Parts: sequence; C-alpha cells; structure tokens
Amino acid sequence: MLRKLEEIEKRYEYLSEQLSAPEVIADMSVWQKYSKEQSELTETVEAYREYLACERDMNEAFKAAEEETDKELKDMLFAEGYECKERLAGLLNNLKLLLLPKDKNDERSCILEIRAGAGGEEAALFAAQLSRMYINYCAAHRLKVEEMDVSQTELGGIKEAIYSVTGRGAYRLLKYESGVHRVQRVPETETQGRIHTSTATVAALPEAEDVEVEINDKDIRIDIFHSGGAGGQNVNKVASAVRITHFPTGIVVTCQDERSQLKNKERAFKVLKSRLYDYYNGRSVKERDANRKSLVGTGDRSERIRTYNFPQNRVTDHRIGLSQYNLDVFVTGDIDSMVEALAVADREALLASSEE
Repeated sequence: MLRKLEEIEKRYEYLSEQLSAPEVIADMSVWQKYSKEQSELTETVEAYREYLACERDMNEAFKAAEEETDKELKDMLFAEGYECKERLAGLLNNLKLLLLPKDKNDERSCILEIRAGAGGEEAALFAAQLSRMYINYCAAHRLKVEEMDVSQTELGGIKEAIYSVTGRGAYRLLKYESGVHRVQRVPETETQGRIHTSTATVAALPEAEDVEVEINDKDIRIDIFHSGGAGGQNVNKVASAVRITHFPTGIVVTCQDERSQLKNKERAFKVLKSRLYDYYNGRSVKERDANRKSLVGTGDRSERIRTYNFPQNRVTDHRIGLSQYNLDVFVTGDIDSMVEALAVADREALLASSEE
C-alpha cells in the first residue's frame, strides 16, 4: 500500500510540474485534463504526507527518549511517541479508505425518479412529500432541480415524477436513496384514526453522456400524443407529449410537461440515455461484484430501504439499522446525517471486502 502511495505522490508532483509548463498552458484541453487529475489526487497525497510526518515525529520522539537521561523528559518523549503511534493507526485507516476504487459516477448530475407504490392516494401524497424533501435537500447543496415529467392526482399527490438534478456530485448525494420507501401514518382521509402503510419508490440514475450510450433508430419507437393532466390550455389540444419505447430493454419513457414537442423529445431522450446507462452499467456491476458483501445497495429498486413512522416521529434506514427521531425535520430535506451514515457504511463494507 505504501508503495502505491509513493507512486501517487510522484504522479502528483509530475502533474504539478506539467501544469506550469508553457507547452501545457498553451493547450487548454491538456491543462484541464492534468488539473482535474491532480485535483482528484490532492486529498490522498495530503493524507499520505500527514502520515509520513506523524511517523517521522514518532520515530524522532522514541529515539530521543532512548538517549535522554532525565527521567521526567524521557517519560514526556515516550508519551509523545505513543501518542503519534495511536494517531498513525487512524491515519493509516483513512489512507486505506482513500485508496478504495471511486465510483466513476459520483460527480455526475443525475435523473431522479419518484413513483407512488402501494397505498392508492395516500401513496401518491407520500410520493409528493418525498419530492419536496429531495427538492429542498438539493437546494441546500446548490443543485439545480428541473421537472422533466410530473403526473399529479386531483388531491395534489404524485403518481410519477421525473427530475433532472444538475450539479457536481448530484449522484453521490442521491445514489443511496434508490429503493422502496415506506410510510406509516394516519392519512388525512382516515376518519377513524387508523395507521396506514403506503410505499413509494425512488430511483437515482447517473446522467449519461452521449458518447456512453448509443441508441439505434431501429431499436426505438417514438409516439406523439396529446398531453394529459389536471387541465390547462395545452391539455388535449396540441400533440406535444412524447413516448419513446426501447425494444431491446423494454424501457418506456414519457415526457409531456413542455408545450414544445421538440423539448419533450429532448427530455425523453435524456431520461432514456440515463436509464439505459444505468441498465447496462448495473448489469456489469452485478456481474463484477457478485460476491461483494455490502451493507448498502444502490441497484435493487425492489429493496425496502427506509421507513417513515409519523406517530413515533421516527425514520429508520433498514440497510444500516439506523433510527433517527427527527422525522418532522427530516422530511423538510434535512437528510445529511442519514446520507453520511450510509456513505460511511458503504466505505467500511468496501474496505472489509478488500481485506478478505
């Protein structure tokens, strides 16, 4: 591991030299490539240098203690050495985490899909509440959220919603939200005060770049139809809604929010590319990591991942067994502590599997 860290530091220093070289500065594409690579290595290199400095301080303290004749000073130097030794263990563990393979999709924008599950109108109302929660969460992290297609109910619930979440790290912040979310509460329509259980599904898909997904014309069918919804001048008057069917996978994408057929088509293709990227990338990941024992899964859409219990003001993530009694605040978009706990659990699981 230390040899690998030495190589990373050498590469970092080489990149630093190149970034100030006139020929690299003159070629902006090369300069940006080197700058991005150096930025990705910075945290690891800084942690490695901190580890080396601590190791050096430990060795110097122990060596000085061995040579010291004054007992009080000797004890103080030994204490300093052991303090550095304890700190080294933590620094070494941090380095192991930094060397774990990075998710290549983490810094991408993403497509966020929310659908009502079991529970009728209550499930649709819960899906709408989840939508507001994620919109607020994204806003707190300065991510841009744009509606791509939203199908609402008469009572303000959501049957299905598709959002484009744009900004660096969008997928990293939302990827652990994929799965089945369950709510337990007394619906507003319930007259006898009984607690109902409903569900909604969430899917966060990394946004695909054009070069990564190739769509052949013969593999798709594009249907144009009249928009449907709660009302409005455009509904059922202009054929602007677009449905794209991808035959090889059976994936169907519909977009009807925009008045323009062209804009709906662009949005539908954007969602289709992300779903195809997730579909093919997900299959390869499952094949490659079939034996990985992870506490946190991001691919199984049918997995029940979280329960929102309103009578107890409790939210529980079943993947890591974490319960928080702040549901009233959680549903307003304050989900950072849960997301961080999931990220830590995933890194620890990866570290454990890498050491097996």
